[in-house]
Amino acid sequence: MNNNFNKVKYIDLFAGIGGFHQAMKGFDAECVFASEWDKSAAETYYSNYKITPKGDITKIKEKEIPNHDMLCAGFPCQSFSISGKQRGFEDTRGTLFFDVARIVKHHKPKVVLLENVSNFEKHDNGKTLETVIWALKEIGYVVFYKVLNASDYGLPQNRERIFIVCLRNDLKIDNFEFPKPYETKTSLFDILEKKPLKAKIINRTDIVFTKSFEPQMNLFGRIELPNKPIQIGYVNKGGQGERIYSPFGHAITLSAYGGGVGAKTGLYLIDGVIRKLSPRECARLQGFPDSFKIDSSLTQSYKQFGNSVAVNVVKAIIKEIHNTNCFLEKKTDKKFSNMAMISAPLQAAI
Repeated sequence: MNNNFNKVKYIDLFAGIGGFHQAMKGFDAECVFASEWDKSAAETYYSNYKITPKGDITKIKEKEIPNHDMLCAGFPCQSFSISGKQRGFEDTRGTLFFDVARIVKHHKPKVVLLENVSNFEKHDNGKTLETVIWALKEIGYVVFYKVLNASDYGLPQNRERIFIVCLRNDLKIDNFEFPKPYETKTSLFDILEKKPLKAKIINRTDIVFTKSFEPQMNLFGRIELPNKPIQIGYVNKGGQGERIYSPFGHAITLSAYGGGVGAKTGLYLIDGVIRKLSPRECARLQGFPDSFKIDSSLTQSYKQFGNSVAVNVVKAIIKEIHNTNCFLEKKTDKKFSNMAMISAPLQAAI
C-alpha cells in the first residue's frame, strides 16, 4: 500500500449482515459506522465484524455519524411524492432514502454506492429512480446506474439488482464503467456442501419431472454451463417456491420472504433427492466465505441471506471505482479537509 495515502473510511447503512462490509474488507477499507434496525441481523453483523450497528437510521442525526470517504447503502424501495414536482432532495422526505440523502448532503463523501431490487429502475413508472437521481445531483454528485446479475460475477445465483454509483462533482469524473461479466461460468455444484446439516429434503407424491438436463461438451472439450436456472420439474401446481431446478444450472434468487415448499431457496435435485439449500450454501451463493458466522436460527439465516447484497458484484464495482482514482489526493480536496475527505486508493481485491 502506498504510504502517501490514508485508509479509505466508509459507512454501512441498512447494513443487514454486512454484504458491503464483506466486499470492502478485501480493499483495506475501514468501516467507521454501521446502521441496522433488525436485531438478529445486527447480532450477526457484530459476530463477524465486531462492530455493533446503531439502530433506526431515521433517529440518528447526521452530525453523530463519523466523517467518511464513501457511503454504502442497500436502502428499501419506496414510492416518493412528487406533488411539488421539484424531483429533488425535498421530494424524498418521508422515505428511507431521505436519510441517505441527508447524510450525503451533510458529509459530502467522495463516493456513494447504493443497491436496490432490479424493479427499482421501473418503480412508479420510473419516477422513483428519477427522484433519487435528481436529489443526488442537487446535492452535488454525478450519477451512474446499471442492473447487474450475480450470475455474471462468479456466483451461481440468478440475482438481478440495480447499483447506483455517485461521484462527487469536484472529482471531475464524467464517466464510469460498470464491471464487465466474468468469462468463467459456474454452476450450483460449485457451492454445494457434501453433507449439509440444515437442508430440508422433500418427499411428496405430487412431484413431477418435466425433463432431464445434462451439460454438453463443446468442440474444445469444455463443459458448457448454462449460467442460469434450469427448471426440470415441479411440486404441486408448480407455483412460486414449487419448481425444481437442476444443480448444473444456477440457483434462483434467494428470497427473505418467499413462500411455497421451497420457500426462500428454491428446490433442487441433488444426489437423487429433492431438497432446499442449506444456510451455508446460501452464504456461498451470496459470496460470503466459509469463515462467516451464520445465525443459529434457520428462519433468520434464510432471511438474512435473502436480504443481503451479493458480495462478488460489490467487489467488482469497487474495483472499477478504484480505477477512477477518485480516492487519490487532489487539490480540490483541500476545501473538504475539515471533513477528513483526503484518503487512500482502494487496494485490489484479495
